Amino acid sequence: MAKTATIQTRVDPIIKNDAQIILKKLNISMSEAISMYLSQIVLHNGIPFEIKIPNEVTAKTLQDSEAGKNVHKVDSVDDLFKELDN
Repeated sequence: MAKTATIQTRVDPIIKNDAQIILKKLNISMSEAISMYLSQIVLHNGIPFEIKIPNEVTAKTLQDSEAGKNVHKVDSVDDLFKELDN
């Protein structure tokens, strides 16, 4: 199918840059990523992931983990599974 439609959008430049860095590692262009997203919307007949506002506990936990606070670290996956088994 010929790709002839054009989409223009305004996004936060930091978000765009961060996304481009990740997409470059995946060897996917921004255009390809957006096309994949739109295809998934069609396949799912809606947004292909859950959209919701986190509750206070979840929001605080996400903020803490992004800041490196209250994060439990292990040296390996094996160590993690050993701890989970206990």
